[in-house]
Amino acid sequence: MPDRPRLLILAFSPIHRDARVLRQVRLLAGRYEVTTCGYGPKPDGADHHVQIPDELIYWHKSRSLLIQRRYAAVYRSNAVVRHLRDALPREHFDVVLADDIDTVPLALSLHPRGGVHADMHEYAPRENEHLWRWRWFVAPYVRWQCRTFLTRVDSVSTVGEGLATEYDREFGIHASVVVNAAPLAPLAPARVADPIRLVHSGNAQRNRALGLMVDAVEAASRPVTLDLYLVPNDAAYLEELRARVAGNPAITIHDPVPPADLPRTLAAHDVGVFVLPPVTFNYLWTLPNKFFDYVQARLGLIVGPSPEMAGLVRRHGLGAVTDGFTAADLTRAIDELDPANVARWKHASHAVAEEYSAERQVQGWADAVDALAARAR
Repeated sequence: MPDRPRLLILAFSPIHRDARVLRQVRLLAGRYEVTTCGYGPKPDGADHHVQIPDELIYWHKSRSLLIQRRYAAVYRSNAVVRHLRDALPREHFDVVLADDIDTVPLALSLHPRGGVHADMHEYAPRENEHLWRWRWFVAPYVRWQCRTFLTRVDSVSTVGEGLATEYDREFGIHASVVVNAAPLAPLAPARVADPIRLVHSGNAQRNRALGLMVDAVEAASRPVTLDLYLVPNDAAYLEELRARVAGNPAITIHDPVPPADLPRTLAAHDVGVFVLPPVTFNYLWTLPNKFFDYVQARLGLIVGPSPEMAGLVRRHGLGAVTDGFTAADLTRAIDELDPANVARWKHASHAVAEEYSAERQVQGWADAVDALAARAR
């Protein structure tokens, strides 16, 4: 297709398995000449790809420069930034879509003709606030990035209303919301099983307290099964979980499945579970991929009282919200499960599956990028 606007999608992640960035690629491929830049191989849909060498770690920062608060030097000295300054052409792209704060200064330095749209997957200044070293040394640097660079981009999006409100409160940045919706899956609610089948999919990370679900199921008086499809982010923690559930026939830990297979895999269950203790600001306001994966799989949901998730569950009658974030709170919700209610929850997910599909929710990215491309023309 001749004369397509040139779009760079810049992400310091393995784009071929980064669900949110892949949605950007799929949304904009075809109408744009898409160049992706990230770790790993070229993702499907991209016309060109600039691969970041695996040995270059984007989150490595000079400790001495951080302590001295020489933040411009911290950024310039980063190995990935140094590499991409030579690998990416300046004044070549019409639009740059920059994912997360670390890509934003680089995106601006490329001087795209139409401008830069930044998509913030977290509230960046509080991403790892549960770690005191991060709070003391890295958080001030990230706030500097937001004040200095994020305020200069042409448009911003983020994953939920709570984060958008905080970007506005602290930096005066007006961010649109593009939730982590999954593609519409052509499924229908399946019959509720006996025992009721609980499921969780996601990352095996220690601070996500996955053992909470195990404890809750083991303490429940209602017979249920629990299947966990876990990405081995922390191999040691995953092995601890496997040892923890060994010999319990009601709980099974599976390998992760490819994103394209996930809806049908999840649809073999009844209720998707996610109770995440709010150890950080971002965890409090979480509205993750898995929430929308469960909807596309036509499942009921049990979630903790995280405001974004709980609000959608209550608004649409998708499931139950626990009283708190403990295993005992989840156990009470499990004990109150009723097959007829679960069937209603599954049909409620079916009713909103199109509304909360990627095809409907990602239009905010298209609008932002199209506006910048029009400016470039």
